[in-house]
Amino acid sequence: MKKDLFDIQGKVVVITGGCGVLGTDIAIYLAAQNCKVVILDRLQDKGDELVAKIKADGGDAIFLLTDVLKKEVLEQNSTDILKTYGRIDVLINAAGGNMPGATIPPDKNIFDLNIDDFRKVVDLNLFGTVIPSMVFAKSMVDNGQGNIINFASESALRPLTRVAGYGAAKAAVASFTKYLAGELSIKFEGDYRVNALVPGFFVTNQNRDLLINPDGSYTDRSKTILAHTPFGRFGDANELLGSVHYLISDASKFVTGTMLVIDGGFDAFSI
Repeated sequence: MKKDLFDIQGKVVVITGGCGVLGTDIAIYLAAQNCKVVILDRLQDKGDELVAKIKADGGDAIFLLTDVLKKEVLEQNSTDILKTYGRIDVLINAAGGNMPGATIPPDKNIFDLNIDDFRKVVDLNLFGTVIPSMVFAKSMVDNGQGNIINFASESALRPLTRVAGYGAAKAAVASFTKYLAGELSIKFEGDYRVNALVPGFFVTNQNRDLLINPDGSYTDRSKTILAHTPFGRFGDANELLGSVHYLISDASKFVTGTMLVIDGGFDAFSI
């Protein structure tokens, strides 16, 4: 039996959307656990800054410019990663986001939905998970083992806060997660895991300075990062880290095709 089931030292972890709020915290944390972190994003300057910070703290990380909707770009990323580290142990699909046109605000209804924005949100969140999974799972299969962690959402489990496009896309991510878990386990010899984190209401770039009031209005919350909402408080990005660590580690070696809900009890408490 392995002495420490939670030891993740030396694992090569690829993070798409690695410059986002959640991706950044995950990258910094995993580097501190002595993982070799590959940050993939469209933001060169932020990526370079993040790598510099990680290296200044004694960690091992590289940044590669990418586009999660372009298979050929991701394939080149994979080639570069294998040249640097020799393998890919973990893929964290953290790329995603929303657009105003794909939401339905209180003064609008379904007939006001911007279908072009809806499509863009689905493309980014769903295809931005499927395509990287196809590319990086190939090297995992070649190596006989691999671990993929997707990002679904509480909005994948129930329709929330009018995020029609985002919720539909994340529901599809949840379905794809279960499908891919079976696909890899049944058709390929080796040790493969595919799971999804299901965050509730977390601080992101879009809501970092906003507090949702009981009447639906918004208040500047720049000095109250963990402010309360009508159903509880926003989670902070670092509250995802323990769950990420668990899914990467051998402690979850027999866990695949699951949705790990991290929502502060919202799903249990709300009616």
